[in-house]
Amino acid sequence: MKIPDTRLDATPSGSWELPEELVMLQDTVRRFMQKEVLPLEATLEHDAYEVSPALLEPLQAKAKAAGLWCFRTPVEYGGAGLSLLGQAVVAEETAKCRMGAYVPGCGAFGADAPNAIFNGSPFQIEKYAKPATERGKKVFVAISEAGGGSDPARSIRTVARRDGDRYLIKGSKMWITGAGDADWGIVFARTEGGDQRGGITCFIVDGDAPGMTTRPIKTIRSYSPYEINFDDVEVPVENRLGEEGLGFAICEKWLVEGRVPYAAATLGIAEAAMKIAVEWAKERQTFRTRLAEKQAIQWMLADSEIELRAARLLVYQAAWKGDLSQDMKLESSIAKVFATETAGRIIDRCVQILGGMGVAAELPLERWYRELRIKRIGEGPSEVQRMVVARSLLGKAGG
Repeated sequence: MKIPDTRLDATPSGSWELPEELVMLQDTVRRFMQKEVLPLEATLEHDAYEVSPALLEPLQAKAKAAGLWCFRTPVEYGGAGLSLLGQAVVAEETAKCRMGAYVPGCGAFGADAPNAIFNGSPFQIEKYAKPATERGKKVFVAISEAGGGSDPARSIRTVARRDGDRYLIKGSKMWITGAGDADWGIVFARTEGGDQRGGITCFIVDGDAPGMTTRPIKTIRSYSPYEINFDDVEVPVENRLGEEGLGFAICEKWLVEGRVPYAAATLGIAEAAMKIAVEWAKERQTFRTRLAEKQAIQWMLADSEIELRAARLLVYQAAWKGDLSQDMKLESSIAKVFATETAGRIIDRCVQILGGMGVAAELPLERWYRELRIKRIGEGPSEVQRMVVARSLLGKAGG
């Protein structure tokens, strides 16, 4: 299947209906999930977060054959090259599995390398980007640090010192997804003499670089992010991504755009939870009547549906502006905070509707509940997104 260009026209008709090509793609992904992914996932343990190579490789081969591979990666590098709107729609569908948004489609659709790498040199793309797409190399992005707040421009204390034709990186990073077994990663460090936004540089670091160690951090999820320590880790100059001191622009672009599919994926989980709750309400009887006949349950489901639709439109709006190459920072923040908080409320209601079964491991609701709680923190917590919105309204008076 050839993935179409799914960017919205610059002068939309006023309808928020998705383009026909994107509706077809959405349906294709949905059917693939139902036919191939969900039956396989049903054979795994409740808290499993990876699929064995023996099961994953045939699954990925089917996805590749269907043209459903590395949705964010540009076409010229082996991916689908979807627009932000396309990424949002697909992220929502691929999150509708027990592994949720952390392992979309249980890994069936490959793992996109961070888009920042495609702004790199031909050497960097050939050595790092292409293998990530073609052979499923694992990658991490290291921004957050233990002693910092939620503003990466000011909180980065990891330093990179130039020493001839190499840099020496020293410091640590926290809450880094996938760092334990990654083949390489993108690390943001402060170059000497720099401060705030002007002093951050971006580097590509090999996963087995001497002096780099990782430690898993247990969380409420079934899998762990990592702490990474850098003890004078040598990075050749040719592994610097972009110009020295200009790494914050790369960081910010990656974060702003990434919040769109991130937010969309939480809505996919919420919609899947709603489906379970609706069916339960239709069938479950208490005090001689079905739950569906009780106004308290009806209103919980109604509120969830209303909020879900509103959140989806905010995500689409942010994607639309991004696809038109317009400044989408405000819309991205609005979509992220509203979608993640909405999904959290919906999953909480669904758990309540199912009562004891809502927290039982027989169903995915309690696992989704744990995941969605973290989504309000990752990719910039709700409080930071509200700061972005407030500053947009108040200007300099907002701090």
